[in-house]
Amino acid sequence: MKQIRCAIYTRKSSDEGLEQSFNSLDAQREACAAYILSQASEGWLALPDIYDDGGLSGGTLERPALKRLLAEVAADRVDIIVVYKVDRLTRSLFDFAKLVETFDAAGTSFVSVTQSFNTTTSMGRLTLNMLLSFAQFEREVTAERIRDKIAASKARGMWMGGTPPLGYAPDERSLVIVEEHAKLIRGLFARYLALGSVRSLQGELSRDAVTLPRRMTLGGKPMGGGAFTRGQIYQILKNVTYAGKIGHKGIVHAGLHPAIIDEPTFAAVQAMLADHVQGHRTRASASEASPLAGKIVDAEGEPLVATHANKGKMRHRYYVSRGLQHGTTATGLRIPAREIETLVAERVQQLFAHPLELAALTSLDVQVHQIAELHARCTQLSVDVREPRSPVLAGIVHKVEVGATTVTVSCDSEMVARSLGIARLDDGTTTIETSCAARLTRSGRALRLVQDNGRVAHATPDRSLVRLLVQARRWWSILRAGEISASELAVREGVTHSYVIRVTRLAFLAPAVTEAILAGRQRASVTAASLTVEGAVALEWQTQMAEMLPGRAIG
Repeated sequence: MKQIRCAIYTRKSSDEGLEQSFNSLDAQREACAAYILSQASEGWLALPDIYDDGGLSGGTLERPALKRLLAEVAADRVDIIVVYKVDRLTRSLFDFAKLVETFDAAGTSFVSVTQSFNTTTSMGRLTLNMLLSFAQFEREVTAERIRDKIAASKARGMWMGGTPPLGYAPDERSLVIVEEHAKLIRGLFARYLALGSVRSLQGELSRDAVTLPRRMTLGGKPMGGGAFTRGQIYQILKNVTYAGKIGHKGIVHAGLHPAIIDEPTFAAVQAMLADHVQGHRTRASASEASPLAGKIVDAEGEPLVATHANKGKMRHRYYVSRGLQHGTTATGLRIPAREIETLVAERVQQLFAHPLELAALTSLDVQVHQIAELHARCTQLSVDVREPRSPVLAGIVHKVEVGATTVTVSCDSEMVARSLGIARLDDGTTTIETSCAARLTRSGRALRLVQDNGRVAHATPDRSLVRLLVQARRWWSILRAGEISASELAVREGVTHSYVIRVTRLAFLAPAVTEAILAGRQRASVTAASLTVEGAVALEWQTQMAEMLPGRAIG
């Protein structure tokens, strides 16, 4: 019989009574040991190691014994974690979800001996999945409410927090002009109109030793002090805030704050920027912008330029080594634009898929009350970067290096922070990197970008599937409010009662499945029609992932 290694974890919030010869931790451990002994016929064996956290709150994961236990789990030395009650493990639903994710990745289960909670059984896993589904739903509802509030407030011209643009300081829900910095902003706009090029403007600022003024974040941390980058200059010149406006998801509203740049000047700068953006220099290329133009280099640092070729009515875009494009060399790279843009978008999307890790990498000054907003904005941006020729992607990506077997994407930390609307700490870092294994395979004159799993780096989300998931979330939100029944909702929407039920259950798909559908990575057999068939979706997340995600076997 296979031995099942069981680790006992105990915790007590206060240190009161811990000095006693037999305390609460001992009582918990004794109960857990007795439970393990009762399962001896199943091969359960208690490990000798003691994992006691005395006098530590369950509201944090920063506990020495828990960290040691998680290290053992990661090293595959624990099969089951046994606790007296679930709240001994954690009192936070958010932390609970993180722990379960860690346990699942390691193939470890956990058991609560007093609550009949056992994830080694199918019923225990179902209960856990339901708990996590509702926890996830609550987070999403909270995020939606925050997004709606932000949108409504910005429509009224309010400033909704974050680091104010250079030249402004926060004033409750508005902004006031910092005249010392405003003079610099006016000078940038005037110089750009005179020079007509951001590259020339950057060179002139460098020669004149003009740097970003040092400022303090709302949290009291220093920022600025370095030279202007082209990305920062573009960001300033395009920022509608300087014209007395507030922008939100492509819609511009009249702001409550005063303008630093008058409307005619701002309009003239926007017109000049539109005329000089790479990829928009001719009428023929206007419809096919290349968001990574000027950002891609090969392993030797040689730039790749954006170009295109027409075949009939089809236009095919490429990124080509400059020497190859200009005829100065016979060798170089020629990469289909859509493939490299999709791969880069995937890497950036992966960064936004883990908001707290992204916050740490970019040194965001995240306050506790901003965590829900951070998750909401990351969710939105992870969708925005996948849009064709995404301006969000163009703004965030600093450089892409295409090597023989690896593609490395460098993102501008400041632009990430601005996109999220959260201030950054000045820790000296300017970019964050993410890499993936990919190789270039020659096909005729062109090179195809193939990822390490053999898949060409290109995928398009199924719009009907995405719409179905959005509809599922919307209907569940309506039903959860309790204002109308499923039958009444069916009448209102002009569908059957059973269809409402079948669609609404899709609001509780496994997060990995939902993420794959949004990215266009689900199995080809997964369609809007197949998901709305009665009984088509399994209750357990593991089964859902096995049935709907490529590369997973149904066990």
